[in-house]
Amino acid sequence: MSTANLSLSESFKVVDATAGVVTTSGGITSSYVSLKHAHKAWIVLLFTQAGVDASVIQPRVATAVAPVGATDITFPAAIWANEDTAASDTLVKQTSATSYTLTADIKKKMVVFEIDPSDVVAMGTGYDCLGFTIVAGQKATNFVAGYFVLAERFAQATPPSAITD
Repeated sequence: MSTANLSLSESFKVVDATAGVVTTSGGITSSYVSLKHAHKAWIVLLFTQAGVDASVIQPRVATAVAPVGATDITFPAAIWANEDTAASDTLVKQTSATSYTLTADIKKKMVVFEIDPSDVVAMGTGYDCLGFTIVAGQKATNFVAGYFVLAERFAQATPPSAITD
């Protein structure tokens, strides 16, 4: 792929999943995006852990962005993690899995899930939307910001909406 004409805004759709930075205290349910126009999707999560907590990140699928019929993924997704972004900028490939658990320590972290829309569709029942939950303890001092990055099927100045069905 030539990068000479590659544009982040025209080739990828970046969608806020958590409405900005939010506390993980008590858990989080993200917004959902439609994968109808995506070749590939990534869930990108940026954590600030000021209290020791082993949060569990669970990608989920649904049949609508509402989300209708939401359920955990059943296929192993590719996962990358950096459990200490202050010390390194390297994302380390993890074992592919259906979820990921953060190390229980006090650090800034980044976790990336790579989702192939064909794996979502293969789950059946009309699944074509993606979201996630974060199950966490009661640490009000822990925060996350989440985003979806969608590789669009066709690069265009104004890609179709991913937050409507």
